[in-house]
Amino acid sequence: MAERDRPGSTQAGATPPDATDRPDVDQILAEYDEERPARRLSGRTGFAVTVICALVSLFVLYTIFFPLARGTQYYLVIFLAAVLPLTFLCYRSGFTWRRKADEGSAADAGSSRPGEASVRPRDNPGLLDWALAVLSIVVAVYPLLDFDAFLERRQIPTTLDLVAGLVLTVLILEACRRTTGWWLPAICLAFFGYAYYGGYLPVDWSLAHVGFNIDEIVPQLFMGTSGFFGTPLGVAATYIVLFTIYGAVLDMSGAGKFFIDLSFAAFQGRRGRQSPTAPGRTVTLAGFLLGTVSGSGTATAVSLGSVAWPILRRAGYGKEQGGGVLAAAGIGAILSPPTLGAAAFIIAELLRTSYLTVLVYAIIPTILYYVGIILAIEIDARRHGAQAVEIAHGSALRLLLRFGYHFLSLFLIVAFMAADIPPFRAVVYATIMQFLFSFLDREHRMMPGRLLEALATGVRSVLPVAAVCAAAGIIVAVVTLTGLGLNLAGIIIDTAQVVSDHPTLVLVLTAVFAAVAVAVLGLAVPVTASFIIASVIITPALVELGVSRPEAYMFVFYYAVLSEVSPPTALAAVAAAAITGGNAIRTMWATWRYSLPAFLVPFAFVLTENGSALLAQGPLPRILLVTLVSILAVAALAAAAGGWILGPANAAERVLAFAGALLLLYLEPLTVGLGVALLVVAVAVHLLRRRIRTPVADSQGSTT
Repeated sequence: MAERDRPGSTQAGATPPDATDRPDVDQILAEYDEERPARRLSGRTGFAVTVICALVSLFVLYTIFFPLARGTQYYLVIFLAAVLPLTFLCYRSGFTWRRKADEGSAADAGSSRPGEASVRPRDNPGLLDWALAVLSIVVAVYPLLDFDAFLERRQIPTTLDLVAGLVLTVLILEACRRTTGWWLPAICLAFFGYAYYGGYLPVDWSLAHVGFNIDEIVPQLFMGTSGFFGTPLGVAATYIVLFTIYGAVLDMSGAGKFFIDLSFAAFQGRRGRQSPTAPGRTVTLAGFLLGTVSGSGTATAVSLGSVAWPILRRAGYGKEQGGGVLAAAGIGAILSPPTLGAAAFIIAELLRTSYLTVLVYAIIPTILYYVGIILAIEIDARRHGAQAVEIAHGSALRLLLRFGYHFLSLFLIVAFMAADIPPFRAVVYATIMQFLFSFLDREHRMMPGRLLEALATGVRSVLPVAAVCAAAGIIVAVVTLTGLGLNLAGIIIDTAQVVSDHPTLVLVLTAVFAAVAVAVLGLAVPVTASFIIASVIITPALVELGVSRPEAYMFVFYYAVLSEVSPPTALAAVAAAAITGGNAIRTMWATWRYSLPAFLVPFAFVLTENGSALLAQGPLPRILLVTLVSILAVAALAAAAGGWILGPANAAERVLAFAGALLLLYLEPLTVGLGVALLVVAVAVHLLRRRIRTPVADSQGSTT
């Protein structure tokens, strides 16, 4: 959110944190969030880039109602030719290091810790950046010179085709490196090398193939529909860019400010009656609502933390504990309807289903996620003695009556899709509606300057996603060309069968291997990239064992998202630690503990047939029963992780609760019965121990 849009004004009624408490949100987002531009452009360059980004937004919106006659691939070529040069202008190639004493402004000096060197990035592009931008325009526009002939030459490309394709490959990898780091480009290069050198592997190896030359690999990447211009970029150029434009308009119209204000008003209660656990609940709800604006876990955690951390601190939360609350609440933005994360749009495309169907899949898992973190936060607040915090706020009802129209555009997206309106048109209609709603609030009216900024922000926000999707096209193309996906699926299953031939155990082990593989992959690359890679490599293994494709894709999606809170590279937690000033590693572990139930619930999707009910598939009674059982399992996991039932729980009680939760999540009648029995034993032992301890304490007190 822009600085002027953050909560804390007298209109909202919330008490603003001190200016000294406020971190530099844009600085932190630029450093830790892959979905935000890292450069702060200024002067003529900044204005020119803003105008160009706004024009790209208008072009995208235009094509929704007036599709290009040449087809989807033609549009994707134009889209890539527009966003790739902007990536080189909006993202830095590196940093310039200067000592703090040499910094030009107090603000820059204040961003460094005492005694450390300060990182001062160049905000405007240099000669190399401009050269790469111009070169990217040339090679990206090259197919448009004679598009029909370009497509016909796919089987027999010319030397110029190969050169242009190779140059574009290098440029896409460089854009990806600038936006997400070295890991994804390195993985893409490894796949490229596998396509070329795989023919030299021993023929009895599962990964061996016939081998492909450059004149076979490059056309697959550059001239076909499974490479750069395949499904990933197609999703980024339609669904994702439209939702980022909508999110920017939603934010600029004051929705983000309203969502946070409403959260504080709803959970703080009447003056003098605040609950010590209210700050944690407030942050969780605010994270859920704010996520509809940002769609990014890291951005949500940072934007929320700039306002909520001073309040959490006054309530008695430690730096790491508070950072864990912020990160866990923020990551829910990628899991929660109606926007979800970028990978959810790819799921809809891969399944050839509507995005509304994917939203339905996500409803119950979202409920389970937030039940888990709310319970975990409540437990921590009781264990660590959180205090009630007095916060001046307005009436929640009054806020809803005055600014509740911000919810309408969100509901309209779902309503339009339910009426069989395509999602890309639904979000455009919702964007227009939110633009009109902005004139109901004098402070956030979308006048030309504000509208220009919103349109530009929408495109700038999609740049890293587009770079990732284009680069991931290398992986998809190689997997398609070599048949690698099926080979790796066979290896995963064979590895599980080494331990046991029992079908159930093979499925359990395969799911464990898949979860670990996706989580490890997510440590190195962004959520969208890890999902794309895992969907073409790991999902076939689950499908081969009888798991339905929706369940398999949702399983992979959740573990790709949860990599954002997984040590040792959890970006959401690291960014939250930058807000609170806490230790990054301890903040990661606090976040992981809060979100632990979310790591285990996806197994319920794939292990039994009843797991499909968690994706709202099947008869309503079964869906409700499975949901209730899963909520009980999540509560048991929170109790086991937090060490609290009705009071502090000992090790035996926590083990019983954890074992009961695992049995419940298997979602079969026998295991559910055993799980409930273990939970009853855990609670009974806990109550008995507390009852025995209380008389002893009373007798000691009376003796004293």
